[in-house]
Amino acid sequence: MRIRQYPYALWTPCASHVEVRGAIINEPRVNDRINVSEVRLVGPGGEQVGVVRVEDALRLAREANLDLVEVAPNAKPPVAKLMDYGKFKYEAAQKAREARRNQANTQLKEIRMGLKIDQHDYETKLRRIIKFLNDGDKVKVQLRFRGREQSRPEMGVRLMERVAEDTADDGTVESAPRVDGRTMVMVLAPIRRKSEAKSDQRRRREAERRNRRAEEARRAQKNADRIASKAKGGNS
Repeated sequence: MRIRQYPYALWTPCASHVEVRGAIINEPRVNDRINVSEVRLVGPGGEQVGVVRVEDALRLAREANLDLVEVAPNAKPPVAKLMDYGKFKYEAAQKAREARRNQANTQLKEIRMGLKIDQHDYETKLRRIIKFLNDGDKVKVQLRFRGREQSRPEMGVRLMERVAEDTADDGTVESAPRVDGRTMVMVLAPIRRKSEAKSDQRRRREAERRNRRAEEARRAQKNADRIASKAKGGNS
C-alpha cells in the first residue's frame, strides 16, 4: 500500500513554505519526506508511543492507512504524529471558513499559560477565554516554554488541544498551535450563538463532552498499547 503524499498543508510549525492563492503557508514534511533517523511518535489519538526509528513509524502509518506528519521539526528528536492528513486539511479549511464569517468587528484578546498550569488556574483562564469568545472576540492563547520544556513541544500541543476541546461550544480554532521560539501560539475565533440558547442545553453538551473525553481516553490508551507493541516488535 502506498502512503499518500500531499502538496501543501494548512498548518504546521515546519520550516519550508509554499504559496497558495497568494498566501504564504507552512508546509510540513510528510511520510517519505521526513529525512531523519528517528522521531518521537505520537499516535492518532494523541497518545505517546515514544522514540522509534522513522522506518518503523512509516510502517505503522502504512498499516493503519494513515500519514506520518512532522509536527515539531525542531525538537530533539523531531515529533511526528500519525493522522489522516487529507481529513485534517479538509477540517482545517472548514474551520477557517467558519472563522472568517465571524471575523467582522472582533478584537484579539490574549491569554497566557504555563505548561505546568494547575487545574484552578486552568479553569480560571478557561472561563476568561469563553467570556471573550461569547463577547465576539478572538483569543490568542500563548504558552511559554521554560528551560527543558522547550524540548517537549508535544506536551504543549496536548495542552492546546485540551483548550480547543474545552472551548469547542464557544469557539473554533482559526490558527492551530505553532511554535515560535520559546512560545507556542493558537488563535481561537468566536462562534455566533443564538441568544435563545438555553442553559440546560449547555449542561447536556458539557456532560456529553465529559463522557466523550473519557471514552476517547480509553480508546487512546488501548491504541497506544497496540502501537507500542508493534514498535517494539519492529525494533527487535
